[in-house]
Amino acid sequence: MILFNEFVLDNGLRVIVHEDHSVQIAVMNILYDVGSRDENPEKTGFAHLFEHLMFGGSINIPSYDEPLQNVGGENNAFTNTDITNYYLTVPSANLETGFWLESDRMLSLSFDPKALEVQRKVVIEEFKQRYLNQPYSDVWLKLRPLAYQHHPYQWATIGKEVSHIENATMEDVKDFFFSHYAPNNAVLVVAGNVTLDHVKQLSEKWFGPIPSRSIKKRNLPAELRQHSKRTLTTEANVPANAMYKTFHMPGRFHADYYACDLLSDILSRGESSRLYQALVKDKEIFTSISSFVMGSVDPGLLVVSGRLHQGVDLLEAEKEVDTILQKIISDGVTEDELQKVKNQSEASLEFGEVEVINRAMNLAFASLSGDANLVNREVENIERVTTADVQRVASQMLVEENSSTLYYKSATPKAGAQK
Repeated sequence: MILFNEFVLDNGLRVIVHEDHSVQIAVMNILYDVGSRDENPEKTGFAHLFEHLMFGGSINIPSYDEPLQNVGGENNAFTNTDITNYYLTVPSANLETGFWLESDRMLSLSFDPKALEVQRKVVIEEFKQRYLNQPYSDVWLKLRPLAYQHHPYQWATIGKEVSHIENATMEDVKDFFFSHYAPNNAVLVVAGNVTLDHVKQLSEKWFGPIPSRSIKKRNLPAELRQHSKRTLTTEANVPANAMYKTFHMPGRFHADYYACDLLSDILSRGESSRLYQALVKDKEIFTSISSFVMGSVDPGLLVVSGRLHQGVDLLEAEKEVDTILQKIISDGVTEDELQKVKNQSEASLEFGEVEVINRAMNLAFASLSGDANLVNREVENIERVTTADVQRVASQMLVEENSSTLYYKSATPKAGAQK
């Protein structure tokens, strides 16, 4: 149970306070309700670019990192399709330094052209290194637009293509900042060795004067129901053939999310799971295989992916996967299977909440559902799932017309072949 209090400033900033006096640190987590789904389709990668720009200096503080490090603090951030999240830890006595830094860059960045050019180069290099120049690194650049035809989940957080970042102007940057980075579009969680009264005082002092802004209304195109299987074949210099198969599923805050998540665990969590046991261990079709859910706020994907043993045909491998999926649709899962993955999921939740920073992040994300107390109902929601629920969501989800498959062929020269 994560105990917390919450309040809202006049400018719309939602503040959540979680006291834990067993630690000597304080944590600040600021979640901005903006991700790559909120980008212009012709100007993608901006949410991720801003993750970098926010460390490039604010209107009053030229260096974010230096003053934080001077008081023994650490910080980091991440961006995904739905959110941009910044977090820091400091000795609790130095909490106000965190408030000073975070409020100033929420007020306004420096918008220094040099900072933009530095971060532009960093992001472009990251795009090339992580998404273009490593084996299988372009999978999601190809698979997302195959699975999504309408919703902006069709592009990766890094963006559709490098040129969108290369061509970003300062006006583009300012427009994105003032349209999304605002107190009324953020959730602040303060956790650790803090008190509610002190956090209220600091929040009013540092964030209270920041005016609310006009946030661009989110009106995203819904992904239409898929009625036929989609496939794409690509070839690259990779070690082995691989298969990536997706199925549309409900979003993170839908009641059926938990059944879908547990289904993915039954399929591939651990060596006794169905896919691993049959296709890696027994038949030796795949060298590795996994299934997972994306966990996105809007309707997401369940993904089955694996790398094949040499000489195994991709279509045959997919057929073997489909056979296992169809058996769950027809026969369901056992009580023992379900209870095993429930225990694993609950243990993961409990372990994840050991660290104060994880509790802060979980509270911030849960607040997007409209109720931060969702963090305290996760175990209950997992326990509520029945074998009938798993079979039902499998029957709705794991059907061919709801699937998109990327066949990733290896073009690696064979031994003895001429180069």
